[in-house]
Amino acid sequence: MNSTITLNIIRFILLFALQILVFNNLELFNFINPLPYLLFILLFPINGNKALLILSSFILGLAVDVFDNSGGVHAAACVILAYYREDLLKFSYGISYEYHTIKITDKLSKELFTYLLIGVLLHHTILFGLEIFRFNFIWEILLRTILTSVFTLILCILIIYLIKPSKK
Repeated sequence: MNSTITLNIIRFILLFALQILVFNNLELFNFINPLPYLLFILLFPINGNKALLILSSFILGLAVDVFDNSGGVHAAACVILAYYREDLLKFSYGISYEYHTIKITDKLSKELFTYLLIGVLLHHTILFGLEIFRFNFIWEILLRTILTSVFTLILCILIIYLIKPSKK
């Protein structure tokens, strides 16, 4: 089996297990719940099959919904993030994003930080917008989106640097 496929399967399982076993049980200030499982979508290979990305993102989001009892909001947010991922890459890296590789061995550049930030904000805005789904709670949606995005972004960067192979 191809090493990229194996790496993506392992990444899918590990991020899902971490989300369900650790981060779903972690509530900061009673409403901030970091969601680092979306790293699977953001770190999916650039030249990978887009239909496979959308399908696996749906499965990942649906699995998180099943364990979180959230009625499909994670699945919807994951599918939308996977669908617009190419546009996020073009915005962050420019037109020639195909020549860049987003690997966990890369240092944190401004392009990678922008890509992670916009991806996390997009996911969380859709997630909390669908979860609350009341216009009169717009401030709560914005507050939860911003605070959860900050903690998720910090956690995603930490995870990237923790699993980064050491250079010899």
